[in-house]
Amino acid sequence: MLAAFAFNTAENLPVGLLEPVSADLRVPVPAVGLLVTGYALTVAVASLPLTHAVRAVPRRHVLTGVLAALVGSGLAASLAASYGRLLAARVATALAQALFWAVLGPVAVGLFPSGVRGRVMGALSVAGSLALVAGVPAGTWLGRVADWRLSVAVPAVLGLVPLVLVAALLPTAAPGAERAAYGTRPDARRFRTVLAAGALSATGGFAGFTYVVPFLGDVSGFAPDAVALLLVAFGAACLAGTGVAGALLDRFPDAVLAVAVAAQGAGLLGLWAAGGRPAAAVVFLLVTGGALGPVFLTAQHAVLRCAPGRTDLALAANSGAYHAGMAAGAALGALALPYAGVRGAFLLGGLLGAASCAVLLADRRPRARA
Repeated sequence: MLAAFAFNTAENLPVGLLEPVSADLRVPVPAVGLLVTGYALTVAVASLPLTHAVRAVPRRHVLTGVLAALVGSGLAASLAASYGRLLAARVATALAQALFWAVLGPVAVGLFPSGVRGRVMGALSVAGSLALVAGVPAGTWLGRVADWRLSVAVPAVLGLVPLVLVAALLPTAAPGAERAAYGTRPDARRFRTVLAAGALSATGGFAGFTYVVPFLGDVSGFAPDAVALLLVAFGAACLAGTGVAGALLDRFPDAVLAVAVAAQGAGLLGLWAAGGRPAAAVVFLLVTGGALGPVFLTAQHAVLRCAPGRTDLALAANSGAYHAGMAAGAALGALALPYAGVRGAFLLGGLLGAASCAVLLADRRPRARA
């Protein structure tokens, strides 16, 4: 959980440090923004190839290696004297995270009985969501009152604790021999459905969420201080939604996935339709936040069940598809802005959420008998 918190904090921290990094390294703010977009693209592209490359390496060694990479690349980023070195350090962290999320799930749930896998995945996801609620805001504050380099170094220092614990205490098992190495209900069609629905939902979610600050200011009419508080509330809703989803996953896995996808789409469409009214904007913002985290959690849990082969490779494919959706969503939202304004980005996101629901519903059709 601490490793998940550290990785997600490191991934998203530049969002809050755009101006300090830009001023210190003398680069434009959009170039600093690429540290986040490029990170997501690296995870999207590298997840499956890297996981396939280390498929024969014991999981304890893989996790020890990725945590060592988190520590080393984070410290390198904090010492970077140029934008190029900072970008290289970020790419190294992204490559480590690409492997981390693929390997972590099967290792963690394999330590527990199959009946509580949803709660185990939920605990890991809560820790990841907590990075957005506490890690990034705290890192942003530290970077502004002290030094952005100190802020960037903190996740690396936090990573030392799980690095030592995993290296010393995690059991060593042959790859493929772990209890969660293969899906409990292998189903290639269901796997493709979950992959497509998750990617569409991520694309829709980030088509809107990327531009939530100008939306709340320009469309809903909130002052900057109120927008900051609303972002904290959004993160808290994401954390709460993830906790609730994790508690329910073991009993209602398919229903929780469908509800999360539908709620996210409804929240985005609600913001598009009624976001001009402050009270409605708050309600639909919280609905969207309460679903954004659970979408990834429920998709990961579904993949653990329906993976047609090794679960680490299936989770890598899911993580890659989700991060590709994140990057595509931000790009599509930017394309929509000149033609439909910031409100149009939320309409696009909601429609993509509806498409994700349609994909899940289509999978419920009767299957042809052999």
